[in-house]
Amino acid sequence: MFRKILVAMDGSEPANRAFETALGEAGVWKAEVHVVYVVESGLFSSLPMDNTLEIIYSVLQKEGEDVLEAARKKADAAGVSLVTHLRQGHAGSQIISLAEELGTDLIVLGSYGKSGVDRLLLGSVTDYVVQNSPITTTVVRS
Repeated sequence: MFRKILVAMDGSEPANRAFETALGEAGVWKAEVHVVYVVESGLFSSLPMDNTLEIIYSVLQKEGEDVLEAARKKADAAGVSLVTHLRQGHAGSQIISLAEELGTDLIVLGSYGKSGVDRLLLGSVTDYVVQNSPITTTVVRS
C-alpha cells in the first residue's frame, strides 16, 4: 500500500508516462502524489557565473515551473492530491533526498529523460536513483 508517491519530471515523454502511472497508483491507493522537477545546476558548477548562465538557469527554472503547473492541472482533473517541488542540484541526489524527507513509499521515474548527453556523460538519473535509493522505485518504460 502506498500513501505518498514521488514522481520526477523533466518534461520528457517517459517522465509524462511515469506521471500517468503515478496518478493511476494514487487512485488505487488513495495516495498523495508529490512531483519534483530538478534544475540540474551541477552542469554549470565549474563554469564562471555570468549573464549567459543566469539566463540559462532562468530558462530551466521557468521550464520546471511550467512542467509542475501542467502536472497540477492533470492531477486536479484526475481528482488526485498533488504537491509540487522545484529543486536544484544533482537530479538523482535531489530525488532521493526529497523522497526520504517526505517519507514517500514509492518513487516513479521514466526510463530516460530529455538529455541523451546526460546519459552518455553523467550516467542516467534513473540508474542513479535505482542504484542508490532505499525506497521502492518503479521505472516506467517507454
